[in-house]
Amino acid sequence: MTIRILPAIGDPDAARAVSSLLHQLPDAEPAPTVADSAALLHALAGAAAQGAGAAAAGAGAPPAAGQPSAVEALPEVVLVHERIGPTPALELIREVALRFPAVGVVLITTDAGPALFSAAMDAGARGIVGLPLGYEELAARVQAAAQWSAGVRVHLGGNPEGAPGPAGTLVTVTGAKGGVGTTVTAVQLALAARAAGRSVALVDLDLQSGDVASYLDVQFRRSVVDLAGIQDISVRVLQDAVHDHHTGLGLLLAPEEGERGEEVDDRAARQIIGALRSRYEVVLVDCGSQMQSANAAAVELADLALLVTTPDVVAVRAAKRQVRLWDRLQIRKAEGTTTVVNRLTRNTEIQPPLVAKATGTQVARTHVPAAFKELQPCVDAGRMQDLDNRSTVKQALCALAGELGLVDAPSARQGRGSHRARPTLTGRKRKAIAPEAAPGSGGIPGQASGAASGAGPGAGARFGARRGSAAASGGQGPFDPSGPYEEG
Repeated sequence: MTIRILPAIGDPDAARAVSSLLHQLPDAEPAPTVADSAALLHALAGAAAQGAGAAAAGAGAPPAAGQPSAVEALPEVVLVHERIGPTPALELIREVALRFPAVGVVLITTDAGPALFSAAMDAGARGIVGLPLGYEELAARVQAAAQWSAGVRVHLGGNPEGAPGPAGTLVTVTGAKGGVGTTVTAVQLALAARAAGRSVALVDLDLQSGDVASYLDVQFRRSVVDLAGIQDISVRVLQDAVHDHHTGLGLLLAPEEGERGEEVDDRAARQIIGALRSRYEVVLVDCGSQMQSANAAAVELADLALLVTTPDVVAVRAAKRQVRLWDRLQIRKAEGTTTVVNRLTRNTEIQPPLVAKATGTQVARTHVPAAFKELQPCVDAGRMQDLDNRSTVKQALCALAGELGLVDAPSARQGRGSHRARPTLTGRKRKAIAPEAAPGSGGIPGQASGAASGAGPGAGARFGARRGSAAASGGQGPFDPSGPYEEG
């Protein structure tokens, strides 16, 4: 949906700055700036009268006051600068809210303190944007005001199709370097979110060497480049560019010709991502490992920015460089980044706490085990959607999706709810200890148990003797009977 915005700004310098940022907003249609309060009220009254007149001409009868036909002609958002005149800004906001209740008003001010915020809310404003203006804050306030306005219009009996959907969750997956499992992580997180019933778009912004199509066995002539030169991405245009995969994912792929990736700049990326977020509940972006303007914009906009690394010195150093690069370019702070450790084993010298200390980022609690043999058949066939549900890698990534909030709690618990369901770092299944072998029960492991583990009877006796002393004295042995699981 296109968001119509009417700026009311008396200061010429502020008007130019606001106009420049508004033209960068996805789905925004800014009107020419009005310079004073009288011009603003005149413009709103004229739009309402024009809409009412058009409806009357079409229906053959004049509409009643406040009918949706007049409301729909009004802009969704009005921006009011604090130095607007001659009517003071707060009084002007109050008058707009009373006369045009379906218009969301946002105040632009240098003083964004709690006192002014409270006064602006009492006057009827839907938000405050502080000066100097920032793209992210302005975009968030405009989007929130537009959604509120659309909801009010639907409540008043307007067109329900005109209401923008809730902004979807944007998750970016970036690799510390090539070959750390970035695309596998992005694909499996998208499949997990889709299996949980969410509408999911998977975007390949690794513009020169993206492999999402190869991992999902897709041949599609459209790509993200086809949306780069379009100013207004409508629903139909988006449907033509997005491939509907049989798994239910919406795929927006990287171009076949890598050199065409230069056509997608940061402005195009922002517009494309905004259009996708208005249609899908979850938007997952594979950013690859090389930073360009497009995927840098995606990381900046992301609700969750994941950085995938493996537990080796080279990859951790690369992750640290990536985090520092984002900080220098003011893309994202280290504390706002979540690192995912892939291919982790118990014997790895670099463990997640060391990764967190080295990079300064948060490390996801869920780690992905090293089990390439499980992945190889699906990778070679180009069908990651066929990965076995019993795969420890898939279970770990499903648990990661639950940790990130991409799936509902019940779905997340399926992969993490018990000792049996949770994958181990070694990929081995857990087995129960026989009741007669429980510590303190007076029994010792039987012959079959000892033979399976490669230990002789003497080893079994020593095992029992070590644990018998504590149990015999009435104390509890090193292993608690209430936790009857051990590594198999």
